[in-house]
Amino acid sequence: PLVVGAPIFARAKPPTFLRADELKSMFDSIELCSQSGLRTYAMLQLAYTLGLRPIEICQITLDNISFRKAELIINWRKCHNPLKLPVAEVTIKAIAAYIIGARPQTALRTLFLSLMPPYGPITPTTVHYYFKTAMHQINPSASVYWLRHTCAQNLLQAGVSLFEIKELLGHDSIESTRKYLLIHIKLMREVLFDE
Repeated sequence: PLVVGAPIFARAKPPTFLRADELKSMFDSIELCSQSGLRTYAMLQLAYTLGLRPIEICQITLDNISFRKAELIINWRKCHNPLKLPVAEVTIKAIAAYIIGARPQTALRTLFLSLMPPYGPITPTTVHYYFKTAMHQINPSASVYWLRHTCAQNLLQAGVSLFEIKELLGHDSIESTRKYLLIHIKLMREVLFDE
């Protein structure tokens, strides 16, 4: 018989994620007594707990957040109806602490703003920079996207379906989500075969 080859996802490089000790060290390293620290903590909680991309973090407005319902409404993804995501208590508290203790008072509705005048929305570069700053002594090669991958891996381990993870992460195709199976299989092999 003709063998065409392994499925594409089997040849893909698995996404990289953060270990629990790295996550703890990262969040512990953020100084919550500063405006910059409060903003960084809230941004990285959103990346970790909801798997948001840096550009998506920058697009959040005050109108997208319901503190009463503890949910975030994402309405900027192409070809999608607004998506209501439950927000973890730690993340809601982080956002509230940032708004109360660090966010400049301005008429702008964008959630995350620069901390120096003239105040304006942050860019994805800002999210990347503050993640790298928090991670520089823990794992200098880490990327902010590792938080997104860690979120997906946690959901997969919790038994969430690939389709649900696809919707949460805003992937256009299930093939993009399927690569997370490689993380899961790799973890299983480490446990079962001590590899």
